[in-house]
Amino acid sequence: MADIPSDGNTRVFFVLAIANQSGPTVAELNAGLALQALITADGLEGFEADTSDVDNTALNSTFNTVTIGRDSYSGTLLRLKKQTVGADTAFTTMVRGTAGYVAIRRDIPETTAWTTGQAAEVYPVTCGQRKRLKPEGNTLTRWEAPTKITTQPSLSAVVV
Repeated sequence: MADIPSDGNTRVFFVLAIANQSGPTVAELNAGLALQALITADGLEGFEADTSDVDNTALNSTFNTVTIGRDSYSGTLLRLKKQTVGADTAFTTMVRGTAGYVAIRRDIPETTAWTTGQAAEVYPVTCGQRKRLKPEGNTLTRWEAPTKITTQPSLSAVVV
C-alpha cells in the first residue's frame, strides 16, 4: 500500500448547474470553472465535516455516553490569487448571491480530466461577499470567496 501525496492531486471546480449532485456528469463538470491553479496552497478552507455529539446518558448511568448528531461545516471558503483585470473569471463569477456547486476530486493528479466513475465531493453553495485580503510583503494579491453550504453535500458522488 502506498501513501498518496496531496500535492498536485486535488481538482476543484465551481459549477453553476448540476442536475444530480450524487452523479454529476462529465459535461456538467467540464462546463464549470477550474479553480485549483487559482486557489492558494492553504485556500481550500472548511471542507471537513464536524459531527456534533448527542448526549444519550441515562439517569442510572455511571458513565457519560454520546451518539452522533448533526454533521456541519464551518468557515467554508476558497482563498484565491487575484488575476489581472479582464482575465479574472473567478472574481467576476463568484459574487455575493451566486449559487452553484464546489466539486472536489482528491487523490488523482489534477491534470487528469473528469472521467466517468471517478469519486468526487459535491457541495451545493451560495457565495458570500468577496473579501479582498490586505496587502502583505512577499505575497500575491489574494481574495476569499465565502461558500455557504446550502443543503447536504454529496461526499461520495460518482461522476457519470
